[in-house]
Amino acid sequence: MSAQMEEWHFPAGYDQSYLPDPSSPYWFPHRETMDPEERNAAVLPRLREVMEYAYANSSFYKDKWDAVDCKPADITSWEAFEQVPVVTKAEMRQAQADHPPFGDYLCIEPTDVHHIHGTSGTTGQPTAFGIGRRDWEVIADNHARILWGMGVRPGDTVFVAALFSLYLGSWGAMAGAERLRCRVLPFGAGAQGMTSRAVNWLARLKPTAFYATPSYALRLAEVAEQEKIDPREFGLKVMFFSGEPGASVPTVRKAIEDAFGATVIDCGTMAEMTPFMSASATAGTPDGMLLWQDIVWHEVCDPDTFRTVPFGSEGTPVYTHLERTSQPMIRLASNDLTRWVLEDNPCGRTYPKLPDGVYGRIDDMIHIRGENVYPTEVDNYLRGVEGYGGEHQIIVRRTGSMDEMIVRAETTHPEGRRSEFEQRTGSGLQSFLGVRVTFESVDANTLERAEHKSRRVVDEREHTKR
Repeated sequence: MSAQMEEWHFPAGYDQSYLPDPSSPYWFPHRETMDPEERNAAVLPRLREVMEYAYANSSFYKDKWDAVDCKPADITSWEAFEQVPVVTKAEMRQAQADHPPFGDYLCIEPTDVHHIHGTSGTTGQPTAFGIGRRDWEVIADNHARILWGMGVRPGDTVFVAALFSLYLGSWGAMAGAERLRCRVLPFGAGAQGMTSRAVNWLARLKPTAFYATPSYALRLAEVAEQEKIDPREFGLKVMFFSGEPGASVPTVRKAIEDAFGATVIDCGTMAEMTPFMSASATAGTPDGMLLWQDIVWHEVCDPDTFRTVPFGSEGTPVYTHLERTSQPMIRLASNDLTRWVLEDNPCGRTYPKLPDGVYGRIDDMIHIRGENVYPTEVDNYLRGVEGYGGEHQIIVRRTGSMDEMIVRAETTHPEGRRSEFEQRTGSGLQSFLGVRVTFESVDANTLERAEHKSRRVVDEREHTKR
């Protein structure tokens, strides 16, 4: 069975000269369209193989699994695999603190590390990603394969408008596009004045594809319009995004599509897994995200038991590498929120799908007066409101013993229509969320814009003395 799957072996190593037939929508036709049960049957022994490798090369995994009497040889069924304890980010940080800099889950010699990336450390100790040369080539091959599914082809120009720093997404986009034999403009983003320069370069080069965060794309459209340039004149055909929810949020997606006239494609997983594309839509199935189960094994699990939930249900993604040899992640708990389905995809691929993308994080969920509110719900509602000015803030504070949520949004309405806008929008938002909301409006272009990822939630309760 696995012998029928194109270049299916561990450790992975792909033919770097390979390109599909130009007329084929698939990079690997069999792997991408095979019966899901057949694919699952090939993945299970691969999972056991990856676990055996990690057990032999990592004291982190050996000690973790020995403590619960879990051995790779025992993984002979999906039920057994679901008993494997999950890995958390807290464990990874502790492992790196105890065994600096890469932790005792690094399974190659430190001298064999090719790329070093990591988290910013803004909310704690940063995590270092040590990626071997062979793994980096595999990442590039996988990303080229998924870009092919988006409709990007050799010779196309790909404009990468995300930070080139510790942030891994931009590097993955560039590596995949280079492997696909594209022209790449590694523009970056974030510095003062760079968005205006991006408008100039996009107008000059007219690239085929564009990568950034959704909030940056919306900011780019605003700046272009301020400079009297229609973003549709850039001629973009494909815009693919990661780094934050948005590209699967209906109103955000529509705002980007309307501004640029391009196909909008959502991508994601976690930087610990692969720069971003192991969950990604395609040109033929642009909504939601397909789970490329032969690259990274995705489960959607109950966040308390970490047992897989049925298709159609909500849970938290749990990820396992099928090809990584440097820092393999085996059942990494994401703390994100999503819903998955298994249904026919118009592109013909037989992978499960996240129809709404990854739409929130368990720890980003706002708990207020016994209700749960996701920031993406506020974004989704406001972008469908006439007169919304393009940016907003969510402020949560405690007044006495009660929690209060304030939504402050920009509006294009003149002063005389503000009262009506605030009453109508506040009432509608309150009904939509099912929680009391104080709604305020400010002038357009008042609130801070994101040059990379948006930061719209201000929870003042964290600073309230109890």
